[in-house]
Amino acid sequence: MYRLVDTVKRAYNSTSRARQAQENRDRISRAAHDLFVERGYGNTTVIDVAKAADVSPETIYKSFGSKAELLRSAWFVMFRGDGQDETLYDRPETQAVLQLPDLASRIEGFARLTAARSRRSAPLLRAIEGAAASEAGARDMLTTWHARLIDVAARFARSAAETGQLAIPEDECRDIMFAMLDGHLWQRLVVERGWTDERYADWLAAQWQHQFIAASERVPGS
Repeated sequence: MYRLVDTVKRAYNSTSRARQAQENRDRISRAAHDLFVERGYGNTTVIDVAKAADVSPETIYKSFGSKAELLRSAWFVMFRGDGQDETLYDRPETQAVLQLPDLASRIEGFARLTAARSRRSAPLLRAIEGAAASEAGARDMLTTWHARLIDVAARFARSAAETGQLAIPEDECRDIMFAMLDGHLWQRLVVERGWTDERYADWLAAQWQHQFIAASERVPGS
């Protein structure tokens, strides 16, 4: 009996420690995000992040290994909304959209996810792009980000083709998606022109539906 209780306690303590460690990583990542956006990636040191997160620099190096890896974590925490180790395409909210019965509905759902993710990630994306010319960590992050976007766009295009409703070649669908996923359109229309996220998502869905679905297959008004 005592052995069973001791085993349960150890398992609970291990789970609790893992959860606490992930919460600490997320907190440090969010502090890094705010500083990278405010000061720029090149002008922010690990010591700066440690002070903002109320931890030691050693804790950051132990948790992340390098400033470049801290940038990577800050990016994906803000883009995904948490630190769960899943690709964007495999996230539950994305998979729920892909279970919708027709391509028009999937496009609408994906457009709304894109608007929400752009709001979370656009400020840091601008900071990364601004630092890419002089900072290897920022350049590497952009390379990784573009590769991830291509993967998401390709997998969505494959899913669209499998519905039998895609009106253009799969590779063309992939390329159009890739060009419109990176947050730059959101920045121009929402931040610079004052659109709401809802208006942007509606517009994005309408563009994709017009490009991807034959007129005879579209929902009236799309």
